[in-house]
Amino acid sequence: MSETLPPPPLSGSGEPLLPDHSPPAGESNATAVAAPATSTAPAAEGVSQAGEMRPMTPPLRLALSTFAENKLAVASAVVLLLIVAFCFAGPLIYHTNQTASSLITANLPPRAQFPLGTTPNGRDELGRLMVGGQSTLEVGFAVAIFATAFGLVWGLVAGYFGGFADAVLMRIVDAMLSIPFLFFVVLLASLITPNLILIILVITSVSWLSTARLVRGEALSLRTRDYVHAAEAFGARPPRILFRHITPNLLGVVVVNGTLKVADSILLFASIGYLGLSVPPPATSWGVILTAGINNLFDGYWWQLWPAGFLIVITVLAFAVLGDGLRDVVERRLQKR
Repeated sequence: MSETLPPPPLSGSGEPLLPDHSPPAGESNATAVAAPATSTAPAAEGVSQAGEMRPMTPPLRLALSTFAENKLAVASAVVLLLIVAFCFAGPLIYHTNQTASSLITANLPPRAQFPLGTTPNGRDELGRLMVGGQSTLEVGFAVAIFATAFGLVWGLVAGYFGGFADAVLMRIVDAMLSIPFLFFVVLLASLITPNLILIILVITSVSWLSTARLVRGEALSLRTRDYVHAAEAFGARPPRILFRHITPNLLGVVVVNGTLKVADSILLFASIGYLGLSVPPPATSWGVILTAGINNLFDGYWWQLWPAGFLIVITVLAFAVLGDGLRDVVERRLQKR
């Protein structure tokens, strides 16, 4: 038989008594009814204080916003765009004859017909600067691309494999760095007829060395990361590890170095032009124009020197400042990792 529970006690009015849940004496009501706690811990990235998900900033938008914060870098990018338009689009608007010579119009000062005067051969100096800028920028960009690509592969192999391969590859780099570049240039200028392709190869042969040393140092650090060990444990081959896992993580540093490499190549091209290794006439470059202006400076033909020198300086300076702006973008990206 089941037990019969006793009926609940009744109050004086005949209603059942409810259990008393009031706090015991000595305790405040504040402890009985607790207020909701407020966390003061900082919210994680992409999560608001209320726990709501916020949209993450896309990497490209973050890079552009970081670059836009550097006003000098933005100004340098605008200057470079104007210089490129001046060199490549300018001849389409301002038509000149840069192949024929005319002694009648030789060494004329700036005037309405010739805004920047004429050369000793009677050619328009402004049109000459446009044509010379094309070869100068072509050498700068080509050397930066080839030297960066070759130095990237060389440094990746040396830094990732290490050991004997690293020792052999880097000793080759050290040996090439010990060769006097100017002596090499003078020897080439006396033996062969220079052209644009040869000049690009000559400057590339000395420009990739610093890139290889930079990439090798970065690869030595990245090869010890956990994701590289995980890829090796899963059986990934070295080419996949090099170009899928290591290269993307040092690509920002390489891009910055490549930007500065353009400026170095333009300066080298101008210097070897002074030594006689430049594009054959009637083609020209800013270095050749600068050399001719130096030879005629004491004759009072200032317009044959200063415009070319100004373009070289402003272009090199703009690329250097642009490299600093890209470095800020790379550092911000590394901080987010």
